[in-house]
Amino acid sequence: MDNFNFYSPTEFVFGKDRECEAGEYVRKYGGKRVLIHYGGGSAVRSGLLDRVKASLTAEDVFFTELGGVQPNPRDTLVYTGIELCKKENIDFILAVGGGSVIDSAKAIAAGVCYEGDFWDLYCGTPIKKALPVGVVLTIAAAGSEGSGNSVITKVDGLIKKGTGSDLLRARFSILDPVLTQTLPAYQTACGATDIMAHVFERYFTNTKEVEITDRLCEAVLLTMVKEVPRVIADPNNYDARANIMWAGMVAHNNIVGVGREQDWNSHNIEHQLSAVYDCAHGAGLAVIMPSWMEFVYKHDVMRFCQMATRVFGCSMNFENPEATALEGIKRFRSFLHSIGMPINFAELGAKEEDIPLLVEKTGVGSGRTGGFVHLSSDDVAEIYKLAVKAKL
Repeated sequence: MDNFNFYSPTEFVFGKDRECEAGEYVRKYGGKRVLIHYGGGSAVRSGLLDRVKASLTAEDVFFTELGGVQPNPRDTLVYTGIELCKKENIDFILAVGGGSVIDSAKAIAAGVCYEGDFWDLYCGTPIKKALPVGVVLTIAAAGSEGSGNSVITKVDGLIKKGTGSDLLRARFSILDPVLTQTLPAYQTACGATDIMAHVFERYFTNTKEVEITDRLCEAVLLTMVKEVPRVIADPNNYDARANIMWAGMVAHNNIVGVGREQDWNSHNIEHQLSAVYDCAHGAGLAVIMPSWMEFVYKHDVMRFCQMATRVFGCSMNFENPEATALEGIKRFRSFLHSIGMPINFAELGAKEEDIPLLVEKTGVGSGRTGGFVHLSSDDVAEIYKLAVKAKL
């Protein structure tokens, strides 16, 4: 196991109706003038936004609103939010929504405190200051409620980039599983895929002797394999929703990734799909991650056998370990298909002829990327090609 620091200062407020305490927690963490940041009309139609506003009013907290966050959040709305915060002297941002809303809120929080173009912070400039952020979570997926990460799409050029800083970690995150019960099955499945991908990016590692985090990773993955079909069958299954919601946070606050080298190639390769085609991030990952696995599994066949046997219940073939590894990948792809996810370019709406453009957008160029396996641009192109022809 490698040396590591683990810092996770967010206060998690979990359970039914806890969104009605948002004002109390905003006040607790110093918020007096708040920007409520949210997405489409669901927060309005469900009454969630009204409950959040009432809780802020009860605590005598000033607030203004900025809705309109789209999946794969855009830089254009971030610029609008930065200007609004400066105009209204905002000192706290409350994200009411899923990962896209939270990521956009984090971008605004950092951009308000930065003298230049906030996009610099997504191109390597360190974040040195940010407004505090709070969260009322409505989708179990991105894990942004517990992480210091944010991903934004730049409209000009359709460029999708991420940044990270402990300064972007939410001061508090309110997690009410009931708020996820109205999600369409497709969105639920996309979120579940994202959760599993966050774990796999950490699970496939070259670091030895990391049994504790291996087992934590496997626990989250097994939870998803059990609970996702239950909520697809019964969207109002509170207990299954609760387990998935907490799994989403655990998957990405890095407790399952400390002390080990991580990869993140699948995310980088997928980001180009969701930037170009505006598909759901989880759907893109469902297409890319099994194809990435097929391309790299020979790098460490026994780690893939471990996944196959511990997570997907495969029998170990000691005479032919590769067969076990490939069976595990096959069962992963079949699971994704069973919950309604696409498994190839055609089902996602992507085009094979765009592969050169997608490879270019990864930024790999003549170099290499990734941790578990270092991929060249030619390797990335091969993974996209595997995703074109993928089948059960």
